Amino acid sequence: MWLQVMEKENTSSFEGFILVGFSDRPHLELILFVVVLSFYLLTLLGNMTIILLSALDSRLHTPMYFFLANLSFLDMCFTTGSIPQMLYNLWGPDKTISYVGCAIQLYFVLALGGVECVLLAVMAYDRYAAVCKPLHYTVIMHPRLCGQLASVAWLSGFGNSLIMAPQTLMLPRCGHRRVDHFLCEMPALIGMACVDTMALEALAFALAIFIILAPLILILISYGYIARAVFRIKSAAGRRKAFNTCSSHLIVVSLFYGTIIYMYLQPANTYSQDQGKFLTLFYTIVTPSVNPLIYTLRNKDVKEAVKKVLGKGSIEV
Repeated sequence: MWLQVMEKENTSSFEGFILVGFSDRPHLELILFVVVLSFYLLTLLGNMTIILLSALDSRLHTPMYFFLANLSFLDMCFTTGSIPQMLYNLWGPDKTISYVGCAIQLYFVLALGGVECVLLAVMAYDRYAAVCKPLHYTVIMHPRLCGQLASVAWLSGFGNSLIMAPQTLMLPRCGHRRVDHFLCEMPALIGMACVDTMALEALAFALAIFIILAPLILILISYGYIARAVFRIKSAAGRRKAFNTCSSHLIVVSLFYGTIIYMYLQPANTYSQDQGKFLTLFYTIVTPSVNPLIYTLRNKDVKEAVKKVLGKGSIEV
């Protein structure tokens, strides 16, 4: 299929695309370069810290931190697949990206976004088991099931992208090379097509039901049961502990799903490129960078693990 894509767009494969990005606002580009670079470094540092802590501290060898480490690795991959090209285009006058580079970027942006949708639903189920079935938690969330659930998340996202990315790239563009975005994103590439894209948009919406809406429904159902269980707890300390267990995940879900639903569940003809650029900027650089902060600042176990690792480091020095 990818060979057909390459043959169909033979000319574009050599010339590539022009990522317009924010070139119409040159005064913003230097500011955005500094902001994006800062958030990217913060994303790498924060998520690498979560992964290392989850591996080094035995107290974090639990399903919750196994999934959190998956989320951190996912965020690192997502940002690394998109931000370096963005920084290159913001820094200088060259706004081009090769056809192969655009295809790879589109595939991984779609794939990793889909993985995160399903992974957040898996994490919600983990929190449901922890709050609603505490006595059976270790039996329910055994290591084999955790591995299977994580595999489902990764396979779902990459499978969805394997369908949508080639279909998007095969759209005739009648020689148009200017992508009114700073990434090779599906809505922007569909908007370049010079043919009717209703069938592709219908396919995208159908797949989004399984990749975006179905996980969101599962998250809402899980938190419905969690809320009912929390209200049944008589002690204020118990309710506070249960709330703290889930609040970090709820914040991450709200940040991620708020932008994704707006981006991918509206028709292309109502899609505002300026809004799309800033929303993409938000979930590309802001959300992955604040996830570690949200989980660290609101999580006693992670803060204790940081103190333990730093304490050991200072003793060894």
